[in-house]
Formats: sequence, structure tokens, C-alpha cells
Amino acid sequence: MTLSLLHQILDYSNRSNPYPLYEELRKTPVYREDGGPYVVSTYYEIRSLFHDPRISSDTRNRTGSAADPLGGDSHEEAALPPSFLKLDPPEHDRLRRMTNRPFGPPHSPHRVDGMRPELREIITGLIDGISDPSRFDLVEEVSYPFPVTVICRLLGVPREDEARFHVWADTLAASLDPDPDADSADRGKVANEARMQLGMYLAGLIEERRKNPGDDMLSQLATAKGEDGPMTTMELLSTAALLLIAGHETTVNLITNGMLTLLRHPDVLKRLRREPGLAVPLVEELLRYEPPVQLVPQRTTLAEIEIRGVTIPKGSPVWLVLAAGNRDPQRFKDPDRFDPDRPDVQHLGLGSGIHSCFGAPLARLETQFALSELARRLEKPRLIEDPPPYRQNAVLRGPRQLHIACDGIRP
Repeated sequence: MTLSLLHQILDYSNRSNPYPLYEELRKTPVYREDGGPYVVSTYYEIRSLFHDPRISSDTRNRTGSAADPLGGDSHEEAALPPSFLKLDPPEHDRLRRMTNRPFGPPHSPHRVDGMRPELREIITGLIDGISDPSRFDLVEEVSYPFPVTVICRLLGVPREDEARFHVWADTLAASLDPDPDADSADRGKVANEARMQLGMYLAGLIEERRKNPGDDMLSQLATAKGEDGPMTTMELLSTAALLLIAGHETTVNLITNGMLTLLRHPDVLKRLRREPGLAVPLVEELLRYEPPVQLVPQRTTLAEIEIRGVTIPKGSPVWLVLAAGNRDPQRFKDPDRFDPDRPDVQHLGLGSGIHSCFGAPLARLETQFALSELARRLEKPRLIEDPPPYRQNAVLRGPRQLHIACDGIRP
């Protein structure tokens, strides 16, 4: 049986290289099949919808008749209320503003930049600790532990608890994947159980921080008394869960996709070794070329919208395929070429508009540190398996493992 184009994109057998399918998808900028979601794949249309107030991030606005047959996030989120990622203004704006106070400008302008020495210390220690340079898994030894350690320190979550929240995080990340073959009811039940367990764990930490606050973000959020007042306990739990999971899931993929891309482009890898400053534009091009979030399947129309001659009814599910838009030849010249010198890289890799990635400054910095240090210190690194095995997830796309061999590690 021949799978439809959308099912081919979601099919795991195409995970290692979905880009030819995205090219086919762009031929129909607003694509729909079998009463399913409206799938938007071209750059300018995606960017416009990110800024369109008629597009909602709150799936509770979806009408029953326009339900998404491919699943996605159709299950109820009874364990915790939606995070601000899944809310619209004004609720979204209030919670994001409150969350940003201890994280970024204007109230905490040096929070991320001040972590540079700590980031260098963490990534240096991880590379020093690589068990066997002749063959190691980058995900297990660097890409995963680096952002997890960083987000734990930032939030004030004990790093030794990683084994506990790792399972919950994996379950919740998997629930984002619109797998057409999965039982949505069963998956929703499992996801709700993970949310409940994570919520109970975070509730204990928050209670401790209220009694004995430190200088971590969890303490600051738990004791905040800003212009918006304090968060409710449930708002604080959902926000903390979002920061803990989103604070490492996408960065793991970004670092791993980045090293895979560099190993496939050895000239760029050699150049990065000579020019560590190249890491800044390189990460921006990487966010275009191999974005860690490939698609956003969680938007709903609040009114009838016309896009490229297609009328989308109110209450309809809309998917934004960021990875397809990032390689739209109408926006980027020679889009399938990895070019860290590419000018004007206004990619969609971190979203846009009010829902642009909250942790973008930290994710960028972590990836710049990781890739520049790996390029500098690994002696003649090479891929053992190409393509590597990928994670099941079509939304958060990245290698599950990335086995690398090298001749040694420089000091």
C-alpha cells in the first residue's frame, strides 16, 4: 500500500532524510488529505501565521468537527493545566512575562550570558570524561548530559534526580509526535500519568524552595512578587515542567544534528577548529538546515482564514512544517546546501512571534560551546554509522545515538 505524503513524512522509515518529502509538500503550500489538518510548508506563509492573531496555540479552541484524525495533542491534559506554550494572550503573555523575570531582559539581563564560565566548565568536563575516544556515543556522553546539567543548575533541580525525570520527559516528548499508528487514548493516558508524576515531583521541590529559597529560577518563580503577582501553584507546576523538559529536549537534538552535519562537511569542521567564532553564524545556519523542531502540529484557527487561495474554516487544526519552510527556495538560495556564511539567515528554527522559543538565548550558547569545543578537541573524528539511528519522534527530530570514532582528545 502506498502511503499518503503526510503519512510518509511521519513514517519512521523516512526519519533520516525527510527533506525530499518536504520538497514535494511545498508544491502544495496548503496541503490537506482525508479530512486531516491543514499543513502549511512554505516560508512566508508559516512566518505570517506565526504572527497572525487568528491562529491559536490553545487546542481547546478546536471544534469537534475539525478534530485532527492523526492525533497529535488531542488527549486531555488533566494532570496539569496547559503551559504558556499552549495558551493565547492575555494568559500567555502574563505567564511568559512572569517566567522571563528571572531569566532574561529587562529584569535579568545577564542571566544567560553570565553562565558562560559554567557552560565551559560543564562541556570541558564532559569531553574530558569520554570513556573511549576510539568509539563513543555523542548523545549519551555529551549531547544529552550537557543541556540536562545546565537546566538542572538553572532551575535548581538536583542533577542526581535526572534518572527520575528522564522517563517522564521522554514520555511527554513522545506525546507531541502525531503518530498515525498510535492509539491516541492509550498515549494520552500514559502522558497524563507522566505529567502527574512530574507535577508531584516538582511540587515537592517548589515547597522546599518556598521555605528555603536560593538564587535558582525555581526559587525566584516560587517567591515572585512582581507586577503580575505570584503564579498559582498549578501555573507554577506547569511552567516548571515546561522549562525542565523544553530546556533540554530540543538542545540535545540541536547539538547532535550539529555534530552530524559537521562530520558530513569536514571542511567546515576544520574551519571551526581554526575559527571558534564561526560557531555563532554556524548555529544559525544549523537551525535553518537541520532544525531540532521540524513541525508544529498544535495550531488552531480562531476564524476563517484564506492562505494561497485555500480557505481554512474556523476551529481547524493547522500544522506548520518549519523544516520545509527553512528550505524554501523562494526564501533561501540553494537551500539544500549547508553554508555557515549564508547571509540573512532569518530561519524558522526557533519559531517566531509571541511563541518564539523562550530558551533560545541559552540553546544557542550551549550549542556554540559544545560544537566549538568538540571541533577543537576531537582528533580526526569520523562517523561510524551514517545515517545514524533516529528517535521515533517526527516533531523533535534527531539521532537517538551518534557513534563517533576519533584518534584521541586534545587537552
